[in-house]
Amino acid sequence: MSEILDARGCVISEVVQIVPLGIDVIDAAVTLWRDAGLLRPWNNPWEDARQAIACPSSAILGGYGAGRLIATAMVGYDGHRGWVYYLAVAKNYRRHGVGRLMMAACESWLMEREAVKIQLMVRFDNKDVARFYGRLGYANEEFLFFSKRLEQRS
Repeated sequence: MSEILDARGCVISEVVQIVPLGIDVIDAAVTLWRDAGLLRPWNNPWEDARQAIACPSSAILGGYGAGRLIATAMVGYDGHRGWVYYLAVAKNYRRHGVGRLMMAACESWLMEREAVKIQLMVRFDNKDVARFYGRLGYANEEFLFFSKRLEQRS
């Protein structure tokens, strides 16, 4: 458990408990992702969550405060690098250290699995989030990111 701190390190709120989420709280996680502007029409967030929870090399970490889900981060390990997706913090808890706590939990989860590097993606127009990760020591690397959608075949 961790306390929510302000920029000076003073305790400003109750204790936050960070735990792996189960399938029973996917709706609450998806609501948090929607409210944070993370959803895109081409992704099915319920399926993303279901697969992350079912796979032994990934998890969705949930931060609970005041008895409710206030933050999430999806974390995965590919055998070499770790990845973080869906970092979301409820609006009333933003800028109070909760995102930092969630990223520290992701880093710990990945270090337990001996990941050598952690990676994440930030959309080009999301400058505030890019600055957030920069303050945590993450660097923008000079490479192109390619992707390809695979058709689901039955």
